[in-house]
Amino acid sequence: MSKTVLILNGPNLNLLGRREPDIYGHDTLGDIRMMCAAHAGNLGLETDFRQSNHEGVLIDWIQEAMDGFGAVILNAAGYTHTSIAIHDALKALTCPIFEVHLSDPETRESFRHHSYVGLVAQARFAGQGAKGYLLALDAAAQVL
Repeated sequence: MSKTVLILNGPNLNLLGRREPDIYGHDTLGDIRMMCAAHAGNLGLETDFRQSNHEGVLIDWIQEAMDGFGAVILNAAGYTHTSIAIHDALKALTCPIFEVHLSDPETRESFRHHSYVGLVAQARFAGQGAKGYLLALDAAAQVL
């Protein structure tokens, strides 16, 4: 089984550190990428860290995970609550899937309370800022 974890990030996460820092924190996506790489290395894992604002690109990357990745960590951002297509792509995977959110969607607007990703994820890490990614890596290491 591969020890590489695919970490996917959805729309607007490229704006982290500048967009609503009171909700999402001050860490940039680059900061989170570096934290994940260092933490994964300590766990004996490798990461492939990507971000796209485009749903189809995220789906293509999820489909790539069918071959060669041990787990997927996904922060689908706004697509979490809207994308049945991402949900369907995730259902095709046999590797574990972990859902991450910097904020806690359950404490925000009601339209954020439903997660299509959560229907197929092994675990969810929400409301812990960038630390949620590290917790997801810990969970991935346990199953890998």
